[in-house]
Amino acid sequence: MYGGDEVSAIVIDLGSHTCKAGYAGEDAPKAVFPSVVGSIDQMEVDETENSGSADPKHDSDKTKGKRKLYVGSQALGYRRDHMEVLSPIKDGVVVDWDAVEGIWDHAFRECLLVDPKEHPMLLAEPSFNSQQQRERTAELMFEKYKVPALFMAKNAVLTSFASGRATSLVVDSGGGSTTVAPVHDGYVLQKAVASSPIGGEFLTDCLTKSLESKGMTIKPRYSFKRKETRPGEFQVVDVDFPNTTESYKLYSKRIIASDIKECVCRAPDTPYDESSYSNIPMTPYELPDGQTIEIGSDRFKIPDVLFNPSLAQTIPGMENFAEIALLFVVIDSINKCDVDIRRELFSSILLAGGTASMQQLKERLEKDLLEESPQAARVKVLASGNATERRFSVWIGGSILASLGSFQQMWYEEHGASYVQRKCP
Repeated sequence: MYGGDEVSAIVIDLGSHTCKAGYAGEDAPKAVFPSVVGSIDQMEVDETENSGSADPKHDSDKTKGKRKLYVGSQALGYRRDHMEVLSPIKDGVVVDWDAVEGIWDHAFRECLLVDPKEHPMLLAEPSFNSQQQRERTAELMFEKYKVPALFMAKNAVLTSFASGRATSLVVDSGGGSTTVAPVHDGYVLQKAVASSPIGGEFLTDCLTKSLESKGMTIKPRYSFKRKETRPGEFQVVDVDFPNTTESYKLYSKRIIASDIKECVCRAPDTPYDESSYSNIPMTPYELPDGQTIEIGSDRFKIPDVLFNPSLAQTIPGMENFAEIALLFVVIDSINKCDVDIRRELFSSILLAGGTASMQQLKERLEKDLLEESPQAARVKVLASGNATERRFSVWIGGSILASLGSFQQMWYEEHGASYVQRKCP
């Protein structure tokens, strides 16, 4: 039987945008890095290395079969020829297990510097994770990393625990999608989980396209050099790298665009319309290459795509997009639940995830729900005032859960993969 308190558990939350890893009992994750990997097919590398231009080996490189993986923001920040940026997670489901192993390796070996054999693991998983996915995860954890004990908890349950509730409706708006999941007495009500593909990355893409249509181009970090001509005056020189892949260009642009989004965007109090927002003051933002762009109505228009997805169709390059609004995803989810708990869910709606930490989002969602909800319902949208806590609420819940005394008997050792279904609800 696993001994419990002597070693601290490791908590990992692998999201669609970032991976959070750290020790149970702490109040924030030790390591937060992008959950994408850079990959170079070895075929192309072999030819270039023979010509004598060997790249100094980087410590977070993983060679897998015929491709080399680069994990972590530092390894990805370095532009390499032919490096594709791949996301191992598509729609909340793992599609590339090699890459996930690379991400876990990086978390254990480079970020936390621990030996997974010595620590029990708590993994956060999407609320709609399939049995096959869970078994594969359990198998990898026990057979490759030889962890002493493992527990998998649903994202929504962890968020609920982070705010000290056993029953709530969790609206988790992350990088890849937004998921609404009702939690009752610490269990996810599976039949009522609803989701929408509008997440942070989609909003970032909308912002990029919208800025480009107004003639503002975002130059990725690697594509220019700045020379100081006179003290305080810089001249920008473009640098051309013909072998940069499209996916790496996109990745580099997204980093900048998502920073713009986090700095200037906020959800509008009322539904966005062109006329009333056309004359609002512009907000300046300085791009890495020194040019300052002015962002006007886009500050409100982009976040409003969550509440009114048809707005996306007015952005060039996004015309064929149709989704349902966040408000109706929430109401749909509540209506699929038992009548007896609907009132309780309306009064404890929890916001979690990176996109949900946008300014004014909580107020706007509450206002929209008040208009659409039944008279008897008392609508309360709760979100931690601390942006860090909102972004990492899943991880923090895991940290709380794994450090509880009563939790120790819930870990399970290896009993064959299908056993995970019995032990982890």
